Amino acid sequence: MDNVIALAKTKPKFPESYLGDKADEYDNLKWMERNQKRTTLTTIKYLFDDKLGKPNYNLEEDLPLLILDLGCGTGFSSEILVENGFRVIGVDILNDMLSKANEKRKMLNINNLKLILADINYLPIRNHSIHFITSISAYNFITHDKHGLRNKKMIVNNTAKSLNKILKTDGRIVIEFYPENDEELRLFNSSFTENGFEGFMVKNIPNQKSGQIFLLLKKK
Repeated sequence: MDNVIALAKTKPKFPESYLGDKADEYDNLKWMERNQKRTTLTTIKYLFDDKLGKPNYNLEEDLPLLILDLGCGTGFSSEILVENGFRVIGVDILNDMLSKANEKRKMLNINNLKLILADINYLPIRNHSIHFITSISAYNFITHDKHGLRNKKMIVNNTAKSLNKILKTDGRIVIEFYPENDEELRLFNSSFTENGFEGFMVKNIPNQKSGQIFLLLKKK
């Protein structure tokens, strides 16, 4: 119990906080599961936000829509996406986390879920194949091993360009994350707006200096 309380109060470090026994601890945290699933439901709502316009899809041909869950972890978010009618590709770079998601997929007999061990920065996904992309509390980890603004900017720009390529026409992305400061928020936001996306951000607490941010984005 003490370890669980410590994990809840300590800011996670990537990847150390998600390996081995810590992956088990993460997967067993009920408050984490509730938060992840609640945030995923909010993300689904934002994918269809009126400010992004009406998606230009032939629903008779395209249903169920294909969504990429970046940094899916132990599968809390992927589970909700499947329950809401999507075909889901869950991607995570950490096998310890992804194996937990795979256990759930088998135990619950979850159809329409494919799990891939891969780096968000280098996705093995065909161009123009994905309708939507989501990421819950994971996207900012793409710069975890990069030092200096120049190196960080290079990786976020290259990743945004890659995501643009794999999205279908009128594809959407919703990124939920916790930037450390305004500089990091600008870094991630500009990587999208400068590389083929348009959209806006949502703060659940408008005057907050930091905390939870949603980026709502549409491919131009």
